[in-house]
Amino acid sequence: MPQVIPNIGFNHEKTAQAELELVPLSRLYSESNINHDPQLPHRVSFFLILFIEHGSGTHMVDFEDYSFSQGSVLFIQREQVHAFDFSNKPQGTAVLFTQAFLDSVHANMKLPNYTPTHLNKAHSALLSLDESHQERTQSIIQQIMTELNQPESDPLIVMYLFSALALILHRLRPEVKQDALSLQQNIKFARYFELLQNNYLRVRDANWYANQINTTYKTLNQVCKVATGLTAKQIIDSFTVLEMKRQLVVTNITSQKMALDFGFEDASNFVKYFKNHTQMTPSEFQKKYSKPSLSE
Repeated sequence: MPQVIPNIGFNHEKTAQAELELVPLSRLYSESNINHDPQLPHRVSFFLILFIEHGSGTHMVDFEDYSFSQGSVLFIQREQVHAFDFSNKPQGTAVLFTQAFLDSVHANMKLPNYTPTHLNKAHSALLSLDESHQERTQSIIQQIMTELNQPESDPLIVMYLFSALALILHRLRPEVKQDALSLQQNIKFARYFELLQNNYLRVRDANWYANQINTTYKTLNQVCKVATGLTAKQIIDSFTVLEMKRQLVVTNITSQKMALDFGFEDASNFVKYFKNHTQMTPSEFQKKYSKPSLSE
């Protein structure tokens, strides 16, 4: 079956291995060498902060529509599926960066952890800035762009500027407060989430994951709650349901095939699990996202 949702990687060569790129939205309207339609759902392997300077529209992030306007900031985590809305030609900047860039920043200075808070339904990808913070954000983005364009760009200056931007935006997001993670907790959570990404199709038992990282179920739960506000089991279910949604949008896959892929005994158990977490059957979800704005 054809792959409808393309996987978009980070262009390391284009950024001279800087692992961070600033892209004016206007460039996405005119570039002919983009091998996918940014207005259709696509999965990214990097992090993305989208700052809207002018204009309005609706940005889709993991099948939630967020209405943006001047001063809006949208946060897209790596492996999320999203789609731009260029109908009104909004102006702004997309800040793209990789986990390797974050690792370098963490090694040099304090920075908020980018844990998968998007799995928590209380999380919003949208932040609206007042005029003062719009000016500060625009100014820092411009300074990052200026430094990146220097003949001998200094990675440390870029890191400090990015850290200032990240800390300012982080302070304005009260629902994203995972700073209490210690270094050891951060390592445990990263290992847990990596294991989940590799094993969610066959294992949905939080105790199994706790054993794999040599910790107790209670300790894993505590770490997960600090990182995301969710228990270890809630993270498993949220991540699994999100992957189910992505699969349902990729193809017209049957419930029987989905049940088999996700390790359910039969289709009825799969449908019950999906509906319990989404209040929709898989077929109802497919119909909802076969609307023209996402499929044409």
